[in-house]
Amino acid sequence: MGGAFLAAALLARLGGRIGLPTIPLFILAGILLGPHTPGIVLLSDPHDLEMLSALGLVLLLFYLGLEFHLDDLKAGGRKMALAGGAYLLLNVGAGLGFGFALGWGTGEALVLAGVLGISSSAIVTKVLVDLGRIGNPETKPILGIIVVEDVFLALYLAALQPILSGADSLSAAVMDGGKAFGFLLLLALVARFGTKVIGRLINTPDDELLVISFLGAAVFMAGVSEWFGVADAIGAFMVGLMLGSTTSGDRILKLVHPLRDAFGAIFFFGFGLSIDPGDLPSVMWPVLAAVAVTLAMNVFAGLAAARIYNFGPGPAANISTTLLARGEFALILATMAAAAGLDERLSPFIAGYVLVLAVLAPMVAGRSHLLAHFLPQAKQREPVPS
Repeated sequence: MGGAFLAAALLARLGGRIGLPTIPLFILAGILLGPHTPGIVLLSDPHDLEMLSALGLVLLLFYLGLEFHLDDLKAGGRKMALAGGAYLLLNVGAGLGFGFALGWGTGEALVLAGVLGISSSAIVTKVLVDLGRIGNPETKPILGIIVVEDVFLALYLAALQPILSGADSLSAAVMDGGKAFGFLLLLALVARFGTKVIGRLINTPDDELLVISFLGAAVFMAGVSEWFGVADAIGAFMVGLMLGSTTSGDRILKLVHPLRDAFGAIFFFGFGLSIDPGDLPSVMWPVLAAVAVTLAMNVFAGLAAARIYNFGPGPAANISTTLLARGEFALILATMAAAAGLDERLSPFIAGYVLVLAVLAPMVAGRSHLLAHFLPQAKQREPVPS
């Protein structure tokens, strides 16, 4: 653990001197000190960091929920659904088409639809924080799209599981999907009507007790969400959403900050541990083609969201580039595909694709103003009602 923290910190410090973002440097530290590269091996089994990496993801999404207030969710529900739906339609549809174009098989194409279609919530959150864009007007639709993606993700995983297992059990798939949707609905109702009660339960003047309380709530709900077939990240996000609207919200935001940064670094380091650079050359051309498709679809999705929210080219470019990264969900799909015995090229393809975008996305997001010069000016019109 000490070596992981120090290696990530050292590379990030060196990269900071030349203006590189921290995310790809944390990943690079994991690659260099993992079992797949020569030299020092801190961890021979990447699964040794699995729990701490999961905690990093939970804290990143919990922080995201704290920033995304319930009033924003209620005020922008229709716009959020339209922007998120447009993003999924473009990216998931392109991923499915790309999967069939590769000719690796139907199961593989269904997996690639999710790989190319769903953004990395962890990396998106880190990019927004690192670039100081949390307060920007376009950040609300970005976070809204992530929420829509997470809801889709729960239903997508429930539907994909029986297909990958080869089981002819439509009723089981419907039941799993219904269970996940019901749990999400319950969380939404608690967030809508139970915030005052939750606020009274968690409120305490003692910072130590407050940290233990909100950390326990976030991690516990993440575990319960996973048990119901919902991504653990969405459970942590919903807890953050609830607590951010309480009287303790501002204190929690301040107290969780160092925890988020520390364990977020371990999440990206653990991601690097799982990548074997030797597998990447065999899938280099499909990876580059997939990256090009994702870049194009994100630009179209950014323009669509900007039109819905009546934004100009600057915010449209920010939306397009911030949502570019793919990460933790793609790795989950790679694990599922390997367990299902799908094409052996799928795992190295996903690793290479995610690595390229994890490195590229923060760098591109920091230079989104260059893309804005090439985007059309939005026509001024009446805003779409929320």
